[in-house]
Amino acid sequence: MGVISAIFWGVTSLSFLVFIHEGGHYLSARLTGMRVTEFYLGLPCSIKWFHKSKRYGTEIGVTPILLGGYTRICGMEGSDDPRLAPVLAYIQQQGRVSIEEVEKQFNCSEDDACTMLATLADWAAIEEYWKPERSNRYRRKYMPDGYQTVKRDAHLLTEFDRESDFTSSEGVTVAGEPRDLGMSPEEFLQHEKKHTYGGHGFWSRIITLFMGPLINLLFAFLIVVLALTLAGVDVTANKNVIGAVSEDSLAQASGLEAGDTVESINGETVTDWQSLTQALQPALQAHQDFEMVIERGGQEQTIEVQPDPNGSQTLLGISAPTEHLNIDIRHACLVSLSYAQQVAQAAVSLIIPTHTTEVLNQSTSIMGISVMASEAASGGVWEFSLFVAAISMSLGFMNLLPIPPLDGGKILIEIIQAIIRRPLSQKVQVGISYIGLAFFIFIFIFVTRNDIARFVVGQ
Repeated sequence: MGVISAIFWGVTSLSFLVFIHEGGHYLSARLTGMRVTEFYLGLPCSIKWFHKSKRYGTEIGVTPILLGGYTRICGMEGSDDPRLAPVLAYIQQQGRVSIEEVEKQFNCSEDDACTMLATLADWAAIEEYWKPERSNRYRRKYMPDGYQTVKRDAHLLTEFDRESDFTSSEGVTVAGEPRDLGMSPEEFLQHEKKHTYGGHGFWSRIITLFMGPLINLLFAFLIVVLALTLAGVDVTANKNVIGAVSEDSLAQASGLEAGDTVESINGETVTDWQSLTQALQPALQAHQDFEMVIERGGQEQTIEVQPDPNGSQTLLGISAPTEHLNIDIRHACLVSLSYAQQVAQAAVSLIIPTHTTEVLNQSTSIMGISVMASEAASGGVWEFSLFVAAISMSLGFMNLLPIPPLDGGKILIEIIQAIIRRPLSQKVQVGISYIGLAFFIFIFIFVTRNDIARFVVGQ
């Protein structure tokens, strides 16, 4: 049952956080006018349940693989082949074409034809076509039977475009129907590209990439503030009162109890927890019997403490009392910002070679997160909420690290392209992404090994 609980709460918390992260990308892409074809809770799967937005055409739904979420923003990847314009125009003229037709018409290889068609489909400028008798299982294994035009309004806008208008059937063409462009192939290609990620300006792309991590950070900030102001927090009280007595401790053997007010130790008066610990330290270090005057139930008592003379007992075994406080919003915000600063420093330290191992030894994998999520859930709603906020904060800052394929790495590539005033080739971007992926595989193996030792072996 413990394993099932860990898996359930781990999957639930991580999937939710990835989903809201992707929600940030989705909202920013829609606001900047980029086409978004899918927004799902769960990983891509042929089995899915969704609602198709009538206004934006986006599929919003859930898949059975609840290990995160994803957003398909058009034009984030693909070919920049100069033949894209004539290929797109040819499909508009024909209505529906096969891959073989494109190969023959443009005298290109099958790989080139598939790459160009996949790029245009990713833009939602065309769509895959499957014969009606093809099952979903067939579609997972084979290439589509062809590609066809998409539904467009009188202004050549698709259902994914914010300004599209399908209220009137006049000028509307359905999927698979030929369409007269009324412009050159190059102009129509630019018409389509401006609705994609790659066709937008620098700041639109930066905002779209940044919004995912930002949503995680804002969510964590809000949860921490709400928890501190509404649920409150237990804080150590600076009082000369015993909060708790440890089992099998010197304090328990001496007869001390939780709630006792300590008035003096070896004749030295104590008035708060700080003076209590200052008076207690030399008494314990002497390894000799000493007296504590306490008040219990309104009556004063003298307790004789008899440490082991061989010096094996260096702690009395008492802890300070705690108070439950509801913090005001201002201080709650300051606490949340302070915690965010600590998480940010840890994330940055991860990519500093001299601190990488130190940070990884203090980190945990999905296994550890799942175990801690289960423990937090057993502590109640607010404890679990604070745990989720902590993971969300870490997820937000980790995604801002300048390492592809993280959002921060993609932002770095955008900045480099803006500086050199030309796009990096796909080959270079893929190479950089492979280096980043190798780094994260190393991290995954390292922290998973630590978690196995910690939670499975018990070291």
